[in-house]
Amino acid sequence: MASHIDFGKKGEQMSRQFLESKGYAILKENWRFQHKEVDLICKDENTLVFVEVKTRSGDYFQKPYEAVETKKQKLLIEAAEAFILEFKDFTEIRFDIISIVQKPNASAEIEHIINAFTPGLEN
Repeated sequence: MASHIDFGKKGEQMSRQFLESKGYAILKENWRFQHKEVDLICKDENTLVFVEVKTRSGDYFQKPYEAVETKKQKLLIEAAEAFILEFKDFTEIRFDIISIVQKPNASAEIEHIINAFTPGLEN
């Protein structure tokens, strides 16, 4: 596995632990629908949460969450729609982003952006 893939997987693992520490129940990891993937699907009380994780080694040019542009948001929404058709137990959903900066020899900076974007609205 390439080192950047390992780096991303480590970020997803940190995100999972972070969310669990906040009381979220992790339902699925790396859930796929066709060519679309959702990093984490969680339950936060009565809300189904689709989480995109972005991990970077620095934020000099761009914050990790800034990489979740409109095209990626649309793919996440399409995957969420497919998931909801298969798992109909939820009435409320939202889309979160976990942005991680892991600089060498430093602790990770984790930023959780709740309700990062809304389907159907341009950001």
